[in-house]
Amino acid sequence: MTGDLETKIRHAPRSPGVYLMKDGSGEILYVGKARDLKARIRAYFARTDARAMIPFLVSRIRDMEFILTGTEKEALILENNLIKEHRPRYNVDFRDDKSYYNIRIDPSEPFPRFQLVRRPKKDGARHFGPYPSGAAAKETLRFLQTILPLRICRDRELKARRRPCLEYEIGRCAAPCVGRIGLSDYQRLVKDGIAFLEGRERALIGDLRARMNGAAEELRFEEAAVLRDRIAALEETLERQRIVSMTGRNRDVFGLCREEDLTQVALLFVRSGRMIGQKTFPLIRLRAETGEILSSLLMRYYDGVVDIPDEVVVPMALEDGMVLAEWLAEKKGRGVSLVSPKRGETLALVGIAGRNAENALKTARLAADRPEEALRLLVEKLKLRNLPRRIECFDISNVGGKHAVGSLVAFTAGVPAKEGYRRFRIRTVSGADDYAMMYEVLKRRYQKRENIPDLVIVDGGKGQLGVALAVLKDLGIEGVDVIGLAKERDDARQDVPNDTPGKGEDRVYLPGRKDPVYLSRWPVALFLLQRIRDEAHRFAVTYHRKVKGKADLQSLLDRIPGIGPARRKALLTFFGDVQRVRAASVEDLQQVEGIGAENACRIRMFLDTGQE
Repeated sequence: MTGDLETKIRHAPRSPGVYLMKDGSGEILYVGKARDLKARIRAYFARTDARAMIPFLVSRIRDMEFILTGTEKEALILENNLIKEHRPRYNVDFRDDKSYYNIRIDPSEPFPRFQLVRRPKKDGARHFGPYPSGAAAKETLRFLQTILPLRICRDRELKARRRPCLEYEIGRCAAPCVGRIGLSDYQRLVKDGIAFLEGRERALIGDLRARMNGAAEELRFEEAAVLRDRIAALEETLERQRIVSMTGRNRDVFGLCREEDLTQVALLFVRSGRMIGQKTFPLIRLRAETGEILSSLLMRYYDGVVDIPDEVVVPMALEDGMVLAEWLAEKKGRGVSLVSPKRGETLALVGIAGRNAENALKTARLAADRPEEALRLLVEKLKLRNLPRRIECFDISNVGGKHAVGSLVAFTAGVPAKEGYRRFRIRTVSGADDYAMMYEVLKRRYQKRENIPDLVIVDGGKGQLGVALAVLKDLGIEGVDVIGLAKERDDARQDVPNDTPGKGEDRVYLPGRKDPVYLSRWPVALFLLQRIRDEAHRFAVTYHRKVKGKADLQSLLDRIPGIGPARRKALLTFFGDVQRVRAASVEDLQQVEGIGAENACRIRMFLDTGQE
């Protein structure tokens, strides 16, 4: 331990805040929060912290930085932001790009409609979900459209239409576009739909029955018949739904399974006392305390969720549970309970979630341990011409076309072949054209026709698959299987009309086949493809960050008057990244070879003011 580090530890503040642990090159190894920074840091070096990762982490620490906050909750939020920005090696790396369907409706509109959306926004509308299965969400929407004839057309079509569409003719739309239903009657349908999605079906059925009887007494028999059929449909749906909780609360129930440094977390969605689905998170590989992993996952997950439930159920008490509950309540706008049950039905739900996590972990283990079976299944289910002994996967990483790079990872017999990994700087493409970038990378890899693989995987859908096929055709390479592996489409727009029912999973695109193939029934094969794709993505993103960091630093240093190539190189070598140069004091800058007091002051002045 260096003298500077010892001094920082000795004089660490006794207040809430965040600490950043760094290695000798300035890379951030770990970001943590504490109510008392000094007590937490001393626990690391006194070896009183029993976490398995601590010996590995402490042996690499060469520097430390503290950021003070006013409260422990502020430290929690700052820690989350810093982890997302720096992605330190010893923190939980939460990568979960999968987004689920929600049903959206905005009651403030004159004639609102139900829509399927991903990534709901705080736009004043009501959101119901999430629905882990795309098919379940669409089935719910179809049921609503069957019993409640609300419009399904877009706003533009609503304003432009002059006569009712086919949906009106078959009884699935009340045709507000041409005035066939009044505003008050339409809004009543909207309220009925919201009541159903909120889980108030019994109250809704009672209200519908009263309205049916009233219509019959007033001899409006056609309206009464419509209400009768609506009641019958709702009652049939209620009989099929499984009640898992008598409280009727909206809950997220987390379960966890751990084996050595592997942690699998599963989540059950319970809405209005009914289980509507579950999800499993990406497998976490980290030697950290179980409570720390779960706490970090909760923070990262709910940071991107709009519809936070009334209760979050976890399998163990968390050290920062009170602070997390306060933060969740602030995001939701009202109280949120964070509970760790000891008995009763809630504990039983945690047990169900835990069994889901255990099953997912076993599946991942089996997939990792059975590459031969995975390869055989790929041949069978994807109709490959060859057993894919050697697989190569490509990915592109860029931001708006800038600092664009490509990656190639190779797997032999189902395991990584690191000697076959390649990185590419995009040379011929300007602007954000991923197809052209993929074409360049593939052509550069295969134009010499060396060590041609059995299977080529491109990260993407039909477009990227078409590019790969075009490259092989242009180069005259035959007999190679090619597939595209794409995550389920991320619908940034608010509605998703006429979409094929999604499965909430990765899709495999094959040449000459219109619809994608799903491998969820063969998890061993699917896990292998996901592992290869994720490795290509990791390799590409890592290289992109390196290229961007160097470019940012070079661009910054190029603009400093009086600093030539030799001094720029010395600064780059000494500090490593632009953030550290920006943070350097005059005294720090003077330590760089060739940077005297005058140049150090010039650099510091430029960084502070943008001019000499």
